[in-house]
Amino acid sequence: MKHEKILEDVGNYYTEKVKTFGATPKGVDWNSEESQQLRFEQLSKVIPDDEYFSILDYGCGYGSLYGWLAEKGKSFAYIGYDISEEMISEAKKRYGNGISISINDSPQIHLFQGKIPPSVTFEYIVASGIFNVKLDKTDKEWKAYITSTLRKMNKLSDKGFAFNILTKYSDKEFMKDNLYYADPAYWFNFCKKNFSKHVALLHDYPLYEFTILVKKY
Repeated sequence: MKHEKILEDVGNYYTEKVKTFGATPKGVDWNSEESQQLRFEQLSKVIPDDEYFSILDYGCGYGSLYGWLAEKGKSFAYIGYDISEEMISEAKKRYGNGISISINDSPQIHLFQGKIPPSVTFEYIVASGIFNVKLDKTDKEWKAYITSTLRKMNKLSDKGFAFNILTKYSDKEFMKDNLYYADPAYWFNFCKKNFSKHVALLHDYPLYEFTILVKKY
């Protein structure tokens, strides 16, 4: 199955979510703001403390990571990308869309929908929740899609990237057919072999998922 069709289906899924629930955690298919922020904490561990950085939020939704980083007092340039035009519209309503990404003391933000130019790179990339909702795709199709996307994230990032996926160790009674539950050891091994010697697997926080950090420094 072509990945363009997967992106179209996933984009439509999240567009309906944000139309129904607005710019809220449920609008990006999370249960609560607390769980959303806990995910940000794990993903941001790929970035050293007290460092100015540029970050691509790959599947940014309504841009809540930007708000979280700004509240933490980070100095950064934020680029938010999402396949859903409705999501980007909500993000712009919430945070604006400053096009400056020059290095200075105040966070800069740029939001866009469409294709990422292949010649552009970012210091860090994070992807939260983009590998969870497989809809009617088979595990084989979805695994190929994840593999392709991770290779793209690796090429686009200079210093590292981080992502999360639902874990196969979730309680069976709560698992859903339209979601993808991954083997954390498989994706750790994949990243270790293909991207960097410095890979961390975080599976010690109270959510039914894991986070992988790929560091290139």
